[in-house]
Amino acid sequence: MQSIGPVAAKSMFGGYGLFLNGVMFALVADSTLYLKINQALELELKNRGLEAFSYGKKGKEFKMSYYQAPEEVLENDEDMYLWAGKAYKAALHAVKKKSKRSTKK
Repeated sequence: MQSIGPVAAKSMFGGYGLFLNGVMFALVADSTLYLKINQALELELKNRGLEAFSYGKKGKEFKMSYYQAPEEVLENDEDMYLWAGKAYKAALHAVKKKSKRSTKK
């Protein structure tokens, strides 16, 4: 994972959020790596049979915009670099969208 840059981990959701330049682009929970998604990545990962990260609170299930990483990501540095880059781009886009919404208020 460090091949994309200086990745930092913070404890959250009972697991760890992975951050690059202050932007969370992945998380690890229950020994599973989840990547931040956009619409295109969500479709690609769904088509591979992978699932969204979800958690329960007060009897309700909440799905987040993070999907299981393909298994080859964990076995190959080049695949890790590729998929981590896709997730980071999705995370940057989400931060920019969120920033635009908050400035319109």
